[in-house]
Amino acid sequence: MDQQALTDALSAHARKRIPSGGEIVKQAIAEILKERGFTGDVAWLKANFSMLVEDIQIRAFEIYLKSQAPAADSAFREVLGSLLPKNPTADQLFDMLRDNFFAIDRFFLSLGQGRKARAGGAMETVILTLLQQIGYPHTSQPKIDGQPDFLFPSIDHFHKMPVDCINFTVKRTLRERWRQITTEGSKGGLQFFLATIDEGIHENDLNSMKDFRVWVVVPSRIKDEIYSATSHVISFEVFFDQHLDPAMVRWKKNKVIA
Repeated sequence: MDQQALTDALSAHARKRIPSGGEIVKQAIAEILKERGFTGDVAWLKANFSMLVEDIQIRAFEIYLKSQAPAADSAFREVLGSLLPKNPTADQLFDMLRDNFFAIDRFFLSLGQGRKARAGGAMETVILTLLQQIGYPHTSQPKIDGQPDFLFPSIDHFHKMPVDCINFTVKRTLRERWRQITTEGSKGGLQFFLATIDEGIHENDLNSMKDFRVWVVVPSRIKDEIYSATSHVISFEVFFDQHLDPAMVRWKKNKVIA
C-alpha cells in the first residue's frame, strides 16, 4: 500500500468512529443546559446566551477529543496492524512505523484539520440551536449574494423589503472573510451582524467593518475584556435587546410575522 492510500485508509477508518459534528454539539448543548438547570425559560436563554455559546463550544471540543483518541487507536490496530506479521517483534513494529512515517504524519495532520473544521461548524450549530429554542423566525443559509448563516425574519420578506431584514453571519475567526457578507446588503441597506469569538480582530478591520455598517456580536466576556471601547462591537444580549427584539415588535405590528 502506498503512503497516500495508507493515509486515506487510516482517515476513513477513524472518521467512521468519530461522532458527527451535529451529534457532538447536540450532546454538548444537552449537557450544559442540564448542568445550568435550564427549565425551558426563554428569557433565561437570552440573558445567558453569551455564557452558553462559550461553554457549549468548549464542551463540544472536549467531547470531540475524547472520541478522537479511541478512533485513532482503532485505525492503528486495524490498518497498521494489517502490515505486521503475526506476533511481531518490537523491531518489526518500529520498522513498520518508520517505513510509513509520512502516511502517519499526514493522518495526524488530517485529524488536526478536522478539529479546526468542526470548531467552525460547531459555533454555527450552537447558535442556530439556541435561536431555534428561543423561537426567532429566520431563514438558514438563504440563497443571496454572500449567503449569510441566518436571515431575520425570512427570505420572503427580504425579497420584498431587504432594508427591514437582519443579516446574521457566524464566523469563529474573522481575518478578511467578514467582507463576504456585505455584497448583497450594500444594494438595499441590509443590517449586518457578524457573530464571532475572535479575540484578536485587528483595529483596521474593526474600522472597516464600521464603515460597511457591520455590527460585531461577541460573548459579553469578550466584549468587556477586549472590545469595551469599540461601540460597534456588542454582546449577544445587547443584540437581542436593542436590535432583534425591537425588530420583532415591528415585524409583528406590520404583520410580517405572526
